[in-house]
Amino acid sequence: AMRLLVQQLFWVRATIKVIMNEQNCRILNWNVRGLNTKARRQVVRDLVTEHNYSIVCLQETKMQNLDATIVSEALGPKFPNNFTYLPAQDTRGGVLLAVNEDYYNLSETQIRGHTVTTKLESKTYPVSWRLIGVYGPQFDQDKMHFLAEIKSCKQPDLDRWLILGDFNMILSAEDKNNININRRLMGAFRSTIEELELKEISLTGRKFTWSNNVTHTRIDRFFCTIEWELVLPNCRLYADSSLVSDHCP
Repeated sequence: AMRLLVQQLFWVRATIKVIMNEQNCRILNWNVRGLNTKARRQVVRDLVTEHNYSIVCLQETKMQNLDATIVSEALGPKFPNNFTYLPAQDTRGGVLLAVNEDYYNLSETQIRGHTVTTKLESKTYPVSWRLIGVYGPQFDQDKMHFLAEIKSCKQPDLDRWLILGDFNMILSAEDKNNININRRLMGAFRSTIEELELKEISLTGRKFTWSNNVTHTRIDRFFCTIEWELVLPNCRLYADSSLVSDHCP
């Protein structure tokens, strides 16, 4: 019986490793502060190329319309056939979700006020999961509605999902370097994450993700379900540096 148990555990580990390798799951999340110039799009494309990202979520695109040409300029030739986006309001906001066509397909997309939800299907391994990109509102009076919208994104047909983006909210007082904190909204954010039974993916090597040189906060985050983590159990989240945005990629 013990030998059989060891064999089963080895098989599970081997299967998980195969899933991770075959999915080629490398995700870029970044508030880019605009894709509305060719120079800015080139900076993003250089980062995607350097790190060989296969999934990209960009916030604050500042563009009402995104087409295949712009996506190709910003991400490269493997992304224009598999993208979806939340339009900016005038030049405010906007979210772009895109995947490398060699590895993934997007389907069942839903666009809401602050979120883009899509089903992501791997081309190299029989697994699918829900991907939700968010760009939270800046004004406090809009944030409770935003949290309700996040709750509405949960789909009963698929329990593997990942939600990421710029939430414009903090989970704890340690996420900000001063005492100017709205504790009611902070508590509501934490309650939403707990109600959805989401786990935060820990950030390595950096405490804050946004700065204006005076205030520092951690408002860019990744949350996943336990079922998603079982598919990618050794995922790591780390921050890069940027000279073109006040958010780190």
